[in-house]
Amino acid sequence: MNEIKNIISESITLKQSLLQNNVLVDTIQQVTNRVIECFSKGNRVWFCGNGGSAADAQHLAAEFSGRFYKDRKALPSEALHCNTSYLTAVANDYGYELIYERLIEGVGQKGDLLFGISTSGNSMNIINAFKKAKEIGITTVGMTGMNESKMTPLSNFIINVPSNITPRIQEMHILVGHIICELTEKELFKD
Repeated sequence: MNEIKNIISESITLKQSLLQNNVLVDTIQQVTNRVIECFSKGNRVWFCGNGGSAADAQHLAAEFSGRFYKDRKALPSEALHCNTSYLTAVANDYGYELIYERLIEGVGQKGDLLFGISTSGNSMNIINAFKKAKEIGITTVGMTGMNESKMTPLSNFIINVPSNITPRIQEMHILVGHIICELTEKELFKD
């Protein structure tokens, strides 16, 4: 039972750390403003990640394209890994590190926004996608852990959770993603 309480306490402590970090809170607000602007101009919000972060990417894209709190029109958002035929073909023919880059090249447009979720911040497939996004004029949002990473200089916005523990970082990514979704929906669909 103590182990369970320790894990819960660790998660609460990390959330308190985020609450006290004005730089990160301000970055979350800036990202939210950029998401609102993106959707308002008719652009799309893309997500990518690997493993648990891919599940988080799919989850957050669904919050926009489905609904969060309100019954409202769908917002154009998608996780880039959902087409398994594409994913396996490109990984086989070109290499796994190019799966997101090629898709962003094919579907991304100037003014779109790309979230890359990676607890390490060093996933080559996301790094390559960010490089391609920069070429196209797509804003990039890196969601990582506390360490400086290869994604950092490629991110227009970096949300680096102050932890090195993968499950805790992923919990924070979902919290931050939900905050962005909630505030975006509230602004775009005012009563």
